[in-house]
Amino acid sequence: MTETIRRPPGSLHPVILSGGAGTRLWPVSRKGYPKQLQRLVGQETLLQQTARRLADRPDIHPPLLVCNAEHRFIIAEQLREIDVAPGDIVLEPAARNTAPAIAAAALIVRQSTPSGVMAVMPSDHVIGDLASFSDAMDRAHRLAADGHLVTFGVVPDGPETGYGYIRRGAALDGDARTFAVDRFVEKPDRDAALAMLAGGDCYWNSGLFVLRADRYLEELGRHRPDILAAVEAALDSGDRDLDFLRLDAEAFAASPSDSIDYAVMQKTDRAAVVPVDMGWGDVGTWSALWQIADQDADANAVIGDVLAVDTRGSYLRGGSGRLVAALGVEDLVIVDTRDALLVAARDRVQDVRALVDRLEAEGRTEALHHARIYRPWGYFETVDAGHRFQVKHMMVNPGAALSLQLHHHRAEHWIVVSGTARVVCGDEVRLLSENESTFIPLGVRHRLENPGRIPLRIVEIQSGSYLGEDDIIRFEDRYARTEP
Repeated sequence: MTETIRRPPGSLHPVILSGGAGTRLWPVSRKGYPKQLQRLVGQETLLQQTARRLADRPDIHPPLLVCNAEHRFIIAEQLREIDVAPGDIVLEPAARNTAPAIAAAALIVRQSTPSGVMAVMPSDHVIGDLASFSDAMDRAHRLAADGHLVTFGVVPDGPETGYGYIRRGAALDGDARTFAVDRFVEKPDRDAALAMLAGGDCYWNSGLFVLRADRYLEELGRHRPDILAAVEAALDSGDRDLDFLRLDAEAFAASPSDSIDYAVMQKTDRAAVVPVDMGWGDVGTWSALWQIADQDADANAVIGDVLAVDTRGSYLRGGSGRLVAALGVEDLVIVDTRDALLVAARDRVQDVRALVDRLEAEGRTEALHHARIYRPWGYFETVDAGHRFQVKHMMVNPGAALSLQLHHHRAEHWIVVSGTARVVCGDEVRLLSENESTFIPLGVRHRLENPGRIPLRIVEIQSGSYLGEDDIIRFEDRYARTEP
C-alpha cells in the first residue's frame, strides 16, 4: 500500500528540456525532427507524454519549455494538439547542455516566484508507472522546498552500463525513502555495475531533478559563476519572437557547455535522491525501445507493416509505406523510413551515432532531415526530382499561410488535391478548389494560404535552373522567419 504523504505548500513549475538530437535513434530521429517529437511509444510523442505527466496535479503551473530554436513551431503545435498551454517556450540559440538550460528556466521562475520549485524533466523519457512517479514527486517537492537539490534515483533491474549511478547516503527527515547523495558514479563497466547492484544502495541516475529556483541559482553561482553570468546576460538581452522567448545568441554562446550533474549536483553538499521504481526508460537506443515494446512469442517487437518469419529477438519497424519482410534472422534492428533503411545488430545500436557522423561528414541530408520537412504552416515532401524539375506534396494547415515570397531561379505549378487555396500571384488573388491549378512565374511575388477548415493539399511542380530551398526572398511572414 502506497503511503500518503503531505504535499508541501506552494506549487510546482514543470520545466521540460527539449534540446537533444537523439542521433542513436536514426533514421527516425534526426536533428531537424528528433526523437522527442516522434511517436516512438504509444499514440503521442515523447514530448507530449512528458507535458501530460504532471498536468493533472492540482498544484501545477503551466510548463516552461527550453528547446532548440529550430523546433519551436513543431513543439508549439504538438502542445496545442494535446491542449497544453505553455507558460513559456524559451529558445536556445546553441546547444550548451543542461546546466545553462536549467539556469535560464530558473531565472524566469524566480522572477515570478522567488522560491518556486521546479520539476525538471527531459522530454525524451518514458515512465510507465505514473502513480509511483507522482508519489516520488511529492517526496522530492518536500525536500526541494526545504532547500535540497533532488534527483530521482531509478531502482535498477540489471547491470546497465549505459547509465550513471547514484549511491545513497543517510536517510533525510526520518523518511527511509529519501536520502542524501553519497556520491555519483560515472557509467560503470559490467563488473562494477554488478557490484553496485549487490550492495542495494545504488540507483540509476534518471536525469530528473526537483529544485528550488533560487537554490539552484545560488549553487550555480557558487560553483560555476561563468555559466550563470552568461545565461543572465542572454536572458537580459533576449527578446520576444511571437509566442517564444529567444535568448541572445552571442551572450548564450559565451556560456560554457556543462551538465547540471557536473556543474552543480556533484559539487553541492545538499544533493538528495528519491529512489523510485516507475517503469522508467531513457529511450536512447533501438535496443532500449525493443526492451520496453510489446514482443511476440519469438521476442520480436513489430511496429508497422512488417512480416517476420523464422525471426527472433529483433526490433522491426516499418514506416516507409512499403512492406518490411524479415526471414531467418536473429537479434537485429531493422528500421525503414521513406529515404533511409537501418539494418544493425541489436548489440551494436550504441554505435548508430557513428553512422550519423559519417553521413554528416559526407554532406548527406539524411543525417539532418526527413523526406517530409515540417514548417510552421504545415509540411512538404519531395515526391520526385530530376534535372531542372522537382515535384512536392504540400499540406497547409487550416488558417495557415506561407510567406509572401519570390524565387529568382524557379517557376512553380500548383494543383489543388483537396481543400481550398487562396493564391496571391503578383497583383492577382484567386481562390482554387479541388482539381484546379495555377502557375507562378519566376521572379513574381506570391503567397499560398488555406482559408478553409480542412487541410489544404497540393502538388507543386518546380522547374528552373536551381531548386534549392535557399532560393527565396521573403517580404511578409506571419511567423517572423528570416531563415529559408
